[in-house]
Amino acid sequence: MLVQSSLDDFYQRNAAQLPEGVTREIGHFNVFEAETLFDKTTGKRTMPYSRREYYKIAWLRGKSKAEYADKVIDIRQNALLFATPKIPYHWVPEDGDQTGIFCIFTPDFLASAKSGVHLNELPIFQPGQFPVFQLPDQEVTEIEYIFRKMLKELNANYKYKYDLLRNMLLELIHYGQKLQPMSALSATQNASERISSLFIELLERQFPLESLHQRLTLRAANDYADRLAIHVNHLNKVLKEVTGNTTTQLISKRVIQEAKILLKQTNWNIAEIAYTLGFDDLAHFSNFFKKSTSFAPAAFRT
Repeated sequence: MLVQSSLDDFYQRNAAQLPEGVTREIGHFNVFEAETLFDKTTGKRTMPYSRREYYKIAWLRGKSKAEYADKVIDIRQNALLFATPKIPYHWVPEDGDQTGIFCIFTPDFLASAKSGVHLNELPIFQPGQFPVFQLPDQEVTEIEYIFRKMLKELNANYKYKYDLLRNMLLELIHYGQKLQPMSALSATQNASERISSLFIELLERQFPLESLHQRLTLRAANDYADRLAIHVNHLNKVLKEVTGNTTTQLISKRVIQEAKILLKQTNWNIAEIAYTLGFDDLAHFSNFFKKSTSFAPAAFRT
């Protein structure tokens, strides 16, 4: 079983794995061996997880599946997987012999490089892609070498090690963009449940709103359908069957829930709350809130 936790929680339990000085760097980067995440006392693996921030590149060895909305990709032995917080997926190990290495990083880590790389512009991280690549033996050796070099460099005391790590990370990204993605299997009988689960995960990744610098970016049903790489009509049909609500209804309910929290638990003014929730017009937010709760935002707050 795979257990997910926040990066902060993970590092508190595994303090030795946090490289000294990493918090002083621009952005965040780290590398993990899959074996080090196994807790012998519980028999579970813990996956460091930050729902909004990190990208991941993983070399996977062993039988597993990558599930993307209505698509499933079988991983039989060695594969290279690229993950972005914009595209939810489930990784499902299918045997106990799972090994490999993966790195996690935030957009700021690469944005601080002289090359000025923007992850959102790279094809491999675009919505609609299923970037899982089967690796022949020769390429496994090359990929493992890069990851092992990352691990070694991360634990070194070299002053400019993060510049080297950025170069290695870019090498992995460009390596992946030259590979041919694995074919996805046809939708399976539990595709509806998977689509619903990934939609909820994508929705929840936007919350909680803890700063006025945050803002919801996914506000419409089409936004979610694009991220899940399915037609919006299909998404609506699936969610209606599984939850009894349309996509728009589920989004609205979650936005109202967050609005209530912000009105009661922060001192932000109502215009600021409206903006963070994705409303450009205060009157629009007020009408939306009153229609859903029968209260104006100011009245609900008091």
